[in-house]
Amino acid sequence: MSLLDGRLVLELLLLGSIGGFLAGLLGIGGGMILVPFTSWILAGRGVEPGLALKMAIATSMAMILFTSISSVRAHHRRGTVRWDLVRGLAPGIVGGGLLAGAGVFAMLRGQALGLVFGLFVALSATQMLLDRKPAPTRQMPGPGGRAAAGGVIGFVSGLVGAGGAFISVPFMTWCNVPIHNAVATSAALGLPIALANVSGYLIGGRGLDNPVPGSLGYLWLPGVALLASASVLCAPLGARMAYRMNVGQLRRAFALLLYGIAAHMLWKAVRG
Repeated sequence: MSLLDGRLVLELLLLGSIGGFLAGLLGIGGGMILVPFTSWILAGRGVEPGLALKMAIATSMAMILFTSISSVRAHHRRGTVRWDLVRGLAPGIVGGGLLAGAGVFAMLRGQALGLVFGLFVALSATQMLLDRKPAPTRQMPGPGGRAAAGGVIGFVSGLVGAGGAFISVPFMTWCNVPIHNAVATSAALGLPIALANVSGYLIGGRGLDNPVPGSLGYLWLPGVALLASASVLCAPLGARMAYRMNVGQLRRAFALLLYGIAAHMLWKAVRG
């Protein structure tokens, strides 16, 4: 089966451009846009829907290896990345990501993954839209709490192929980290999330009978290359735009985007 044609190349480049822009703007790694659309593209070309979703999740996560670097450089130049938080959360992220990618991901059916994706995205959107103010004295937890939080972020990210911002941004703002710092720090967390989960997908996908040309287990390598090349160019544009918007606009944009994606994935999962 040949999946790469001129139309597909254009679709992936456009999708990668949108995902990269949103990665810079909202710190979401682009995964929550890329997963449903990449899954739809693969399924429309004859890939079994459950496998298409798993490949879309793995491909999206692999792409974050490239987009997170581009996005975080733009945020770092503005001095908004909290590297102390990155260091505290990263060990748990690596452990949780390996557990998800190397074990649980391979065992779950595509429909179950779709439900997990939709429910967690909807929950995150609600948290952002309600904008509940944390207690003035609430701060980020200590080393043990940060490692545990990182484990949850890495594990759930591995199941849905996203950069973790749908958990890490609400978590950090709940702990009184300003929204722009939370978004920038989340972008920096995308790299350890992607490294751990991609390693897990390669381990979990060993021996997979995959009919898609150019795939390595769950990873669709041509898709990664096209999506990443467009995303890396557009991520800095989104990061610059983030600093021209006020906090309220950024929060509402994030929440509305997540609601739309959650509704789409839940509808598809319920339909089976």
